[in-house]
Amino acid sequence: MYDHRKQLKCAIIRARAISDVDNLLPKYATVIDNLCPCTKEEFEKGFNDAFREYAISKARNKSNESAIKKTLDNHRTEVSGSLFGMHYEVDGIVYSSERNKKFLEDNDQPAFFKDWLLKMQFPNGMQKSQTYLKMVEEKLCCHPYSILFRVLEYARRSNIVLLKQELGYYIFNSEDVLKGNATANEVFDQIMNDKRGGIPPRKIIIPDGESTSYDQHVGDQLKYLQLANLIYIDGQEVKINLHEMKSINRFVELLDKPLGFDVYKYDLSNADNRKRFETDWAIYYGQLSKYANDLATPVESLLLPADEEPKKPKRTSNKIELGDEGEEFVLNFEKDRVSKFNAHLVNKVLGLGKTKGLGYDIQSVIAEAGEYSEFVKYIEVKSTKRVTAPDLKDGVWTDTINITRNEWIAAMQHKEFYSIYRVYFIRGGVVMYVINNPYQKKMDNVIDVVPLTYRVDFHNDSIDESYKEVNSNV
Repeated sequence: MYDHRKQLKCAIIRARAISDVDNLLPKYATVIDNLCPCTKEEFEKGFNDAFREYAISKARNKSNESAIKKTLDNHRTEVSGSLFGMHYEVDGIVYSSERNKKFLEDNDQPAFFKDWLLKMQFPNGMQKSQTYLKMVEEKLCCHPYSILFRVLEYARRSNIVLLKQELGYYIFNSEDVLKGNATANEVFDQIMNDKRGGIPPRKIIIPDGESTSYDQHVGDQLKYLQLANLIYIDGQEVKINLHEMKSINRFVELLDKPLGFDVYKYDLSNADNRKRFETDWAIYYGQLSKYANDLATPVESLLLPADEEPKKPKRTSNKIELGDEGEEFVLNFEKDRVSKFNAHLVNKVLGLGKTKGLGYDIQSVIAEAGEYSEFVKYIEVKSTKRVTAPDLKDGVWTDTINITRNEWIAAMQHKEFYSIYRVYFIRGGVVMYVINNPYQKKMDNVIDVVPLTYRVDFHNDSIDESYKEVNSNV
């Protein structure tokens, strides 16, 4: 029987602000992939060097080297490694994980968080031994977000809105839920019985001697669910994003299923066994979930109100759909821009993304005062999805795109007449950054171009223009 009065804190590694996490993720991925595989020592130095400016910017005392190193070590080992599973270590060598590599390929930040959250379980091996040993001692056994989404769906069907503190009390901090001794039906029935009885929303009880941040783990997990685009928080109210039901159903499918990683098969009584367990967990955790290819973020899930009933999904693949949506947005943007300059030139704005080998997606015109006004402008469109808008005020913000050999040759050939339009589909609208003449920027060391496909790493000072379109209905 589910007894909501039995409370048990089950913490995860603490989160940064939601916008910080969204901004840091691309740089984590880029730095890790550039460095790995490498020795543990090389990884520590390379990572810490790359994020040193960020750590200094966040430090209260910018001359306190000890505090700066602590911040760097936290981002390297706890956040990007243990928490997000972006890298792992085996026999002193650090590797970039499958999850990290997939993110660099698809540029879908919500999908990254969905896959990560699908692998989350209690107990796990992401924390220090004293923490996971306590989880094992308590006999925890659950996929926390599976029961959460089933309860949220019950609430939606009953026209009930649940609050953050209610989810914290009845689910995240519930001993019976964490031990796998409660069903979603029992949890929801208890919530409904309390509401019918006029009982005010229950709050997590802070034990004597604990800090007021005792319930921090609840807020942290809700932040990550927002970054995954699975929920939407309005004040204290938590709602399902109906446009993400395909992904949400993957979580619900894990209800009553065995944990993905069997912690209990390990004898954790000695240090050697604990080390083997930690390594095995890190390898497992960095691997993609079996549903990874089903977790792509629909563009409409970001642009439309979360509680709006979704239309029938398109039959195209998500990768193609994202490219098409980005190209369509830029094509319409260019037609509007050119039309305002000279309506007679609009017919020269052409969408050519389906034509292979050109090295650009859209052919437009300069459409600016001067002798070049009718010169051809070549545009390559690169699209991505994230919940928050990139923060150009963040001095260490970095983003990464992959371009083909043909695209880079076109950039070299057309120079000042070639631009990359970076489109971000974010919650509530679209943000677009324009990078003109990327070839010259490479020559001037303003952007980094790594000849893999080619990969372009750009920063705040690379941006020439910025546009934002907001959907006021979201």
